[in-house]
Amino acid sequence: MTIDAKLLDQILKDYKNPEDLMRKNGIFQQLQKALLEKILETEMTHSLGYERKQKKDQNTTNFRNGKTKKKVITDSGSFEIEVPRDREGKFEPKIIPKRQKRFSGFDDKIIAFYSRGLSVRDIQAELKNIYGIDVSEGLISEVTDTVIEEVKAWQARPLENIYPIVFFDAIMVKMKDSGQIKNKAVYLALGVNMEGQKELLGIWIQETEGAKFWLQVMNELNNRGVKDIFIACIDGLNGFEEAIHGVFPKTQVQLCIVHMVRNSMKYVPFKDRKEIAQDLKTIYHASNEEEGKRQLEEFGKKWDEKYPMIRQSWKKNWSKLCVFYAYPKEIRRAIYTTNAIESLNHSLRKVLKTKGLFPNEVSVIKLMYLALKNISKKWTMPIKNWGLALNQFSIIFEGRF
Repeated sequence: MTIDAKLLDQILKDYKNPEDLMRKNGIFQQLQKALLEKILETEMTHSLGYERKQKKDQNTTNFRNGKTKKKVITDSGSFEIEVPRDREGKFEPKIIPKRQKRFSGFDDKIIAFYSRGLSVRDIQAELKNIYGIDVSEGLISEVTDTVIEEVKAWQARPLENIYPIVFFDAIMVKMKDSGQIKNKAVYLALGVNMEGQKELLGIWIQETEGAKFWLQVMNELNNRGVKDIFIACIDGLNGFEEAIHGVFPKTQVQLCIVHMVRNSMKYVPFKDRKEIAQDLKTIYHASNEEEGKRQLEEFGKKWDEKYPMIRQSWKKNWSKLCVFYAYPKEIRRAIYTTNAIESLNHSLRKVLKTKGLFPNEVSVIKLMYLALKNISKKWTMPIKNWGLALNQFSIIFEGRF
């Protein structure tokens, strides 16, 4: 559609400077107001079935009944419009429905600010600075609360039948609960689907973890369509292994190597850390499990006298550490570390740190969901060398595809 040049000339005939376009009651606002009111009149005509000043249909008892003023908020500011009324109150405007005051994506602006971790006060300041509009705390809460229904639908959405890899991890947040300030864990499940694409499967908040909690999570994933997980990568989650095997008995559990290295360093003074880190690397960089075991024994011969707890810890957890040896080198790093989900957590922490303390669990879920939507927009490429990995999976997990 092309707007007639003569019409534009007429609209701009009194145009003196750029401020006349964008200021309050400027040309843009006048145009918005005029167009809105024209559309409302057209909607009223469609509702009643006859034009203004036209003889009405004798079969209807309804007719125009004056106008009412309504303040609307748009991208260019706020202004009043006149909304036509009908006698029987049946008219339901579509361009800007009853009880709605915000128009043309204004709610999206509030949600975008909120998803970046801005406080209510910061959002108010931004809207005042950009649009010259004073917005109440109640309005911001009202707008962001609309996300909750979207979150519920997202958390209950059907999932794929098979996820070759799923990372499970937690991020701690501080929130109010029954008048007390508590640290609670927000648990995340990040899946890698059959196309090698990352996909967040769900968010759960729990004060304490354990087999009962994880069993609920596994049952939820199963009820939403997940029938098999080949490898679950975890970061030392309590009660996880028993729970996942209760629902997905064939899943292999891989403990994060980076997590093990960090725990090992707790026993080591600074002067020995670099050398021990290098020696531990020979274990998880070994070509196969047998070589890895041999390197662990060599590590023990060198360091058991000073730090016996390190080798003991690795031996105790070996069955959950050695899973990655069965896979090609190209994808081992994706399996034996939780880098994928730790990168996600890093992005989330940058948003969460602006809040400090959350008033309740709902506020945490709202912000994390919106932040995750932004983060996931960057997940456009599959994991590197995924085709090779999938071929390996088809052999190792024969009959489970």
